[in-house]
Amino acid sequence: MSNDFQLNAMAREDMGKGASRRLRRLANQVPAIIYGGQKAPQSISIAHNELKHALENEAFYSHIITLDLEGGSQQVILKDVQRHPSKPVILHVDFLRVSKTHKLHTKVPIHFINEDTCVGVKPGGGIISRTMTELDISCLPADLPEFIELDVAAVEIGDILHISDIKLPSGVESVALSHGEEHDLPVFTVNKPKSAATEEDLADEVADTTTEESNGDEE
Repeated sequence: MSNDFQLNAMAREDMGKGASRRLRRLANQVPAIIYGGQKAPQSISIAHNELKHALENEAFYSHIITLDLEGGSQQVILKDVQRHPSKPVILHVDFLRVSKTHKLHTKVPIHFINEDTCVGVKPGGGIISRTMTELDISCLPADLPEFIELDVAAVEIGDILHISDIKLPSGVESVALSHGEEHDLPVFTVNKPKSAATEEDLADEVADTTTEESNGDEE
């Protein structure tokens, strides 16, 4: 995978909540930290507007990022973003260093394709349920995908697709499945329409009542 994302960063010495507030308010910078690898954690700051623009791209969350810092550069992935609860303000970000020779553990989004032609929905009239929208994976940085695709065109009402139904790219492993088959969680299903389910339940109740009455007559 190519490294398409590049951010300028500055080292910072002032620590604490007060320093972080001043950094955001006066310099329009976002406090951040880089950790992992063989180096000590390093506190940095990034221009808020530059970071905000990058975060608007889905690929940024599952992509190798180049941080330009004091004449050098570091390869990282985004691990955490803290946002203000009511304002469009980024409060803090965490980056994890990556190595070309060491597998990394991260999450990537799942793209469900052919939902509009899914047989359980058209013409089946079913209701789509996504029980998972991102997948925990392990891979080398060079094999890191921006997203995982799951084709749901053939899913019928009542069918359930699990993690094992996802075709992973070469070199990519599901963290959940590495722990055993019991961790093969559901990802996608098409449920019966509520009206159809209600009608079936009513039919079952009528059938049960008829059976009970018949048994009573026999007695």
